[in-house]
Amino acid sequence: MPLKSEKDLVEICISDEEDDGGAGGSVGNSDASSNKAASETDPPHEPQSQSPSDNRTSTIATTTSDPSILDYRSFWKAGSYAVNSSIKPPSSQDQLEHARVHPKFLHSNATSHKWAFGAIAELLDNAVDEIHSGATFVKVDKIDVMKDNTPALLFQDDGGGMDPECIRKCMSLGYSSKKTNTTIGQYGNGFKTSTMRLGADVIVFSRSARKSQATQSVGLLSYTFLRKTGQDDVIVPMVDFDISSNWAEPIIYGSHDDWSSNMKTILEWSPFSSKEELMLQFEDIGAHGTKVIIYNLWLNDEGIYELNFDDDDEDIRLRDEANRGSSTKLNKKIAEIQSHISYRIRYSLRAYASILYLRKFANFNIILRGKPVEQFNIADELQYPMIVPYRPQMGTIIAEAVETKLGFIKEAPALPVCGFNVYHKNRLIRPFWKVTVDGTSKGSGVVGVLEANFIEPAHDKQDFERSSLYIRLETRLKQMVNDYWKNNCHHMGYQIPGTSVSKKQKDHPVQNQSSVGHTANVEKQLPANRTTVGLPANATQDLRNSVPPGFGPRTNIHSNLSAGLNEVVDLVDAADETESLSVDQICEENVQLFLRCEEHVKKHTELKQMIASLEKNLEESKRKCIQLAAYVETKKKQNLSNQTSEKV
Repeated sequence: MPLKSEKDLVEICISDEEDDGGAGGSVGNSDASSNKAASETDPPHEPQSQSPSDNRTSTIATTTSDPSILDYRSFWKAGSYAVNSSIKPPSSQDQLEHARVHPKFLHSNATSHKWAFGAIAELLDNAVDEIHSGATFVKVDKIDVMKDNTPALLFQDDGGGMDPECIRKCMSLGYSSKKTNTTIGQYGNGFKTSTMRLGADVIVFSRSARKSQATQSVGLLSYTFLRKTGQDDVIVPMVDFDISSNWAEPIIYGSHDDWSSNMKTILEWSPFSSKEELMLQFEDIGAHGTKVIIYNLWLNDEGIYELNFDDDDEDIRLRDEANRGSSTKLNKKIAEIQSHISYRIRYSLRAYASILYLRKFANFNIILRGKPVEQFNIADELQYPMIVPYRPQMGTIIAEAVETKLGFIKEAPALPVCGFNVYHKNRLIRPFWKVTVDGTSKGSGVVGVLEANFIEPAHDKQDFERSSLYIRLETRLKQMVNDYWKNNCHHMGYQIPGTSVSKKQKDHPVQNQSSVGHTANVEKQLPANRTTVGLPANATQDLRNSVPPGFGPRTNIHSNLSAGLNEVVDLVDAADETESLSVDQICEENVQLFLRCEEHVKKHTELKQMIASLEKNLEESKRKCIQLAAYVETKKKQNLSNQTSEKV
């Protein structure tokens, strides 16, 4: 499809409207020859010295004595550099003014992703959205850049691909054609933020067959190129080819020199040194699909790549998260917790991708480093599961019921994992969202899963916007956990809130209940880590079997233990019952207060409107009063004048 732009140096515009002319970005005003000359002054990549004896050094950057180079390669420091504040006026009077985007904005825009896996999830979403176009897989892998022997991150799918018009919209800010009920993307910003969060540069290869024309396009978004050539606009060199025949014929919109300048810029600043190497990247794409290569990956503060490709050949890990606690010997309990998926998703991309989508794909695979990711839904392994419906109220409209499945994890009660996995349009937004109060075992081991399409996710899709719907949902989830815990905690060996062991034993007389010394000894025998909700059902028997010798006959031991244990348990149960009732009352009061607060807000708004109306009426009355006073004064003067004239 021919485009209306004259050059392929696309200047990124911020817009939410799609241009009917076809080009996703406005035409760049910078001269291509000046870009070429500037690009020849600096090398495209930072050199990385490698040790030939170590086959793992491809993912470890050698630290340099120049701190500015390390600052440039570290993501959280890459935006700290001097910018050219000069703004060029329009080249002619007929050219309209427009907002310009400085290259530094690419970095600041990418800081919306605090977490590297959140950026990877954005790119996976783009491939999943292509399922409706026939996509059957997305590959995520590490490849080696031959130019400087550094690692790069590869994303490849066999979706419909992008024609020249679509790839320009992909490279521009704010363009999105995905605002439907089924697609995940909606803001038109995810590709830019995610790629720039993972690395300084990205090159895109896409092949498409639409409207009886087959095309293939290459686009380069390079922070390195923009920074080192001193650009004050975001310039994206692109080249397109018509492959409807048996060969690739360049599509030239302006002049041949412009096309050649774009190609030279891409070859100089991309991982590929020749046109032949560049064209070879299309061979494994097939008739249609897209390949994204992110290179010059960011380093952490120690000068090591954030992404770890070495520890597991079938996984990609976050180095800093995976190294937490690894230097010290972990006890068994902590090791068990860290082996659970709720913890592994923090550093393992395979674990995170396995729960990233709620419903399992029928004919689509996420292939991570050559091995498909097995999708996992923790709701399928819950003990004593139950489904709780929830109808969100949006203003005066009550939406469709949302089903929440919750239960105990299979490792309960050994592991204190809890929380809700909340999805939006099949995509995980908040994993293991803990809504219970810290410091209590109530809700321990209870996990829920729900799809909340009625609330909007934040731009990084790692949380939700804090709207009134979100607050109502949080309150309802707390109620779900409390209600489920009341009815099912005894299955895990916890005491039901509000019950007492002493009440169950009131029909069994105790022989010697005056032994205070034995009570003190029993208190010492109580476990230090007992929960505030209740003791496990076998606590009494365990304590009786652990009595030290010297307490006399067996029957006396049992009676003395029973007396002391009952007194201690009564105190614990009294505290538990008080806490249980207070928590329930607080939850109920919280809901009522929230509803009353909304009523007061509504009344407050109505009163403000009434006050504004009354003030307006008052001003009108004052104006009329002034007019009437002036009229009366005029009449008085006229009457006085008439009386004076009559006397004369």
